[in-house]
Amino acid sequence: MIRVGGAPCSWGVLEFDLEGGPLQADQVLWEMDAAGYEGTELGDWGFLPTEPAALRALLRQHRLDLVGAFVPVALADERAHDAGVEVAVRTARLLAEAAESPFVVLADDNGKVPERVRCAGRVRPDQGLSPAQWDVFARGAERVARAVREATGLRTVFHHHGAGWVETPAEVEALLARTSPDLLGLCLDTGHWRLGGGDPLEALDRWGARVWHLHAKDRHPGVQERARRQGWDYFESVRRGIFCELGQGDVDFAAFVGAIRGRDGWLIVEQDVLPGMGTPLESARRNREFLRRLGV
Repeated sequence: MIRVGGAPCSWGVLEFDLEGGPLQADQVLWEMDAAGYEGTELGDWGFLPTEPAALRALLRQHRLDLVGAFVPVALADERAHDAGVEVAVRTARLLAEAAESPFVVLADDNGKVPERVRCAGRVRPDQGLSPAQWDVFARGAERVARAVREATGLRTVFHHHGAGWVETPAEVEALLARTSPDLLGLCLDTGHWRLGGGDPLEALDRWGARVWHLHAKDRHPGVQERARRQGWDYFESVRRGIFCELGQGDVDFAAFVGAIRGRDGWLIVEQDVLPGMGTPLESARRNREFLRRLGV
């Protein structure tokens, strides 16, 4: 059975070092519950309590389960692997003590490579990693996933993402081909998959056994086309609303929900906004109602 959760990024709690502060955790969780969600991801380290008992108490207060935590690591740089393992294991230990079977959601340290920030949504093959760099990236991802499993028993999924080294379907394929299907799963994000030029239904068909976790996000094709014409970078595209409310973009959610029907797990709604943008509670309610109309 699919359960539907929210994510702090829909309230401007993003992993990037950006100006403007997000809402306080208590308000975000209250609004998630009020909008009809059953779970949340952790958000940036320190946004929610990092002491297990306090975290459990806050989640209980707002009737939410903890589903996972986003962990960015600069995997293309071997020098970052040691620190990445340390952060991932610290995060996994908190998850394991505060929740039942959550995921570590591993990602590249997105937004740090200027070229990839500039070309998000229009990546050319020559703007990617070399085979040797892919091997370093994949070794790092496996090392993180193995350390998490050995320390806590939790599973790790990789989140493809705009403005990082793993954005396009071809780049996802390059990573999955170099990593063990027993060790590293895929967090399929419908909006980022469209941003990278792919069809989420094709991703489910091709890599369904590797898709352990799901993010529901929509992508506005008109905004992406304007970004291409005017040369907007990733952050300007987000500011202009490339990740719109569900049903306002071109993700075929009716078909997607049909394709995941019968699966167990979580569908986490994300509508990435920059700090201070948008109307998170109202958007969260509309997004939840949209999915209810589709049967989830």
